[in-house]
Amino acid sequence: MTGMIFDAPGSPRNARAVMAHRDPDADDVDFFPTAPWGARAGGEIIRLFDPTARTCWEPACGPGMMVHGLRDYFDIVHASDAYLYDGNVIHDFVGDAPSPYAADWIVTNPPFAPCEAFIRRAYAEARRGVAMLLRTGVLEGQGRHRLLYADCPLTAIAPFSERLPILRGRYDPETSSAAFYSWFIWVKPALRPQRFMARVGGVYRPAVVDIAPGARARLFRQSDLQFAVSGGVS
Repeated sequence: MTGMIFDAPGSPRNARAVMAHRDPDADDVDFFPTAPWGARAGGEIIRLFDPTARTCWEPACGPGMMVHGLRDYFDIVHASDAYLYDGNVIHDFVGDAPSPYAADWIVTNPPFAPCEAFIRRAYAEARRGVAMLLRTGVLEGQGRHRLLYADCPLTAIAPFSERLPILRGRYDPETSSAAFYSWFIWVKPALRPQRFMARVGGVYRPAVVDIAPGARARLFRQSDLQFAVSGGVS
């Protein structure tokens, strides 16, 4: 697969002059980076549903851990974030600015507070599908029911059988975290998502795809350690 792609025609070139650089910070409540092996697990799930996908966009890329994992599954991985980390395009995904990229899939671990806005924007923008790494508890709540089952109908959920370590402010490959995470998958209507869903009571319901034990060992790469900082805060 080819390397990370950071710039695109029409991207906000002057943004670097007006927006602050953000360094990974253990006290930043919105910064929960993804272990690269968890991103690869998402890439495998996406390939099950859409084996011919070529491009993806990570719109909350941080320092690039998710992007690093996704490069194994896409020819082109676009990267943007509301803050400048290390060469990414600066773009507030849930803001009013036009999107700097068009991609087959939008794949991200969004900040928790605006995750519903991320889902709506991604579902509207992606050409073929959306994959979001979210706490499994996102399934709960009356307010999200319409979002997940009507406005942006969920195709599948893929829970991790082993804990995916997502820590505040850093990636530490030696530790774990208390929260349970799953990949949430939306296949766009043009790809006929009903092919993958179960029909129960005359209604199509999301499929469940397990991420079996052993994924962490199987999908870890030595190159992931370039992002590692020990002593993460769970």
